[in-house]
Amino acid sequence: MPAFRIASASRRRPVLVLALVALSAAVGTAVAAEPPASKVQNSNLDAPLFYQLLLGEIELRDGQVGTAYQLMLDAAKRGKDEQLFRRATDIALQARAGDQALSAALAWRQALPESTDALRYQIQLLVALNRIADVEEPLTALMRLTPRPALPMLIEALPRLLGRATDRNATAALVERTLRPFADASDTKAPALVASGRAWLAAGDSAKALAFARRASDADPGAEGVALLALDMLPATPEAEAIVKRQLAARANSPTVRLLYVRTLATSQRLAEATTEIEVLTKNDPKLAPPWLTLGALELEMKRPREAAAALRNYVRLVEGGASVNFGVAASAPQSAGGDDEDDTPPNASTALTQAFLLLAQASEQQQDFVGAERWLARVDSPQRALEVQARRASLLARQGKMKEARELIRRVPEQSPGDARAKLLAETELLRDRKMYADAEQVMAQANKAFPDDTDLLYEQAMLNEKLDRVDEMERLLRRVIALKADHQHAYNALGYSLAERKIRLTEARALIQKALELSPGEPSITDSMGWVEYRLGNREEAIRLLRGAYQARPDPEIAAHLGEVLWSAGQAEEARRVFREARSRDAQNDVLRETLARLRVDL
Repeated sequence: MPAFRIASASRRRPVLVLALVALSAAVGTAVAAEPPASKVQNSNLDAPLFYQLLLGEIELRDGQVGTAYQLMLDAAKRGKDEQLFRRATDIALQARAGDQALSAALAWRQALPESTDALRYQIQLLVALNRIADVEEPLTALMRLTPRPALPMLIEALPRLLGRATDRNATAALVERTLRPFADASDTKAPALVASGRAWLAAGDSAKALAFARRASDADPGAEGVALLALDMLPATPEAEAIVKRQLAARANSPTVRLLYVRTLATSQRLAEATTEIEVLTKNDPKLAPPWLTLGALELEMKRPREAAAALRNYVRLVEGGASVNFGVAASAPQSAGGDDEDDTPPNASTALTQAFLLLAQASEQQQDFVGAERWLARVDSPQRALEVQARRASLLARQGKMKEARELIRRVPEQSPGDARAKLLAETELLRDRKMYADAEQVMAQANKAFPDDTDLLYEQAMLNEKLDRVDEMERLLRRVIALKADHQHAYNALGYSLAERKIRLTEARALIQKALELSPGEPSITDSMGWVEYRLGNREEAIRLLRGAYQARPDPEIAAHLGEVLWSAGQAEEARRVFREARSRDAQNDVLRETLARLRVDL
């Protein structure tokens, strides 16, 4: 932060002097005329101090920040007034003068040694100035001056208080060192360990963060803060999941942690486990609205539209009856692989109902109830969701063979923001892909990539369409472009590795690509499925069965079922294979991979 120039406080304009003289007379008269009252708490504000403060504010208004700062800080020192010290510090911060702001905070602390606000300002300024080594003394003083009942809350807030520090390792070491005495006391042990864990997690040391999380869990297995730390470590640190499960066992009625855990599971495509967890919430408190929306979205993702519709109707009934739509975490549909992140802003009743209506329309569509789907869409009254509504209507038209009208419906949607043109191209592509019009979809996506070059989502989508068209070289070129642009795009590695394994070519390279995807997204069922499939292609049947069973248990997807069933069939485990195939067919009898597998193996179900 650059220092600002301190202007002379002696410069005065005649008009300003006259105004102050007139104001002086008015204030003096008012004070003289006011009758004395009993037991009045007199302020330190006398007439000269008042004039000084007024002059400081006028100077600030006129852009003379240095003069205003000097006047305000001098007044604060004279009056030993906490609010004036805060004002002087804020004036310096407004001018981005970090050194002067720190000088004001130090003067504040010297004048009022027991002020915890002065210490907080000093700490935050030292962090902003990258002087983390100087933070320990005021931080220790702040801990000492904070009343014992408030200490756990302060300790939990430390990682945020120091969050802007650039040297994360030094910050984590400072937090751990400062909190060491509190990690032994019963009332502060768990918060201190959690705060240390969060600091090390921010520093990128997941091993130390996990060690602190485990100690905190041992100290208080039911603490919500411990579970939230563990959740933040997933999926990169799978060992942290045991801490979450331990907290949920200790606090079965902890809705916030459980719903966040559900979202973590859903993001990792572990939909079956996510559904089991959310059902605990709906059983524990059927009148709690958000879990019903999440359950409906999960059931829909798993191709169970009847169950999805029942859950979503429950949600609508509760919200229209006045139930709250959130309790600290947004209830949203699970992420689709490769999609953009959801907005985490907690919904209001109107936006939440809009989401439910769109999902109900989708559930009706999956049950071939096109009239019912249109009824739900008609209830959506949100210009911001116009494209989603029209895309669903287009899907209804396409299912009735009216593809030309469906595409035109999407193209006619008004573009209200720069991103709408891109969204419309994606919606049209999805419409064509769902009807297996891959060549037309690829043309739309090629157009999108010309309009929005180097967009990794669009490039990935075009690559997948080329895979459907058996244009392997073009698919690989596009996927490698995605990887070059975004080295952590796990789905690009997975798609390329799986495509090679499916074609029984370059299997060692395929396994390396899929392994990279698993490192980026540990335990994701779709990637684990790919690894199981490449192991099968390599002749490692037992390892393939182990991986595919785990993937299918986490996400009972028809394609994963087709792979698991085929490997079991080849291993002579016909009965288990038939069971898996039957389960998959009951969920989605039209799945292409499943149908092709059953036909090729000539499985009689």
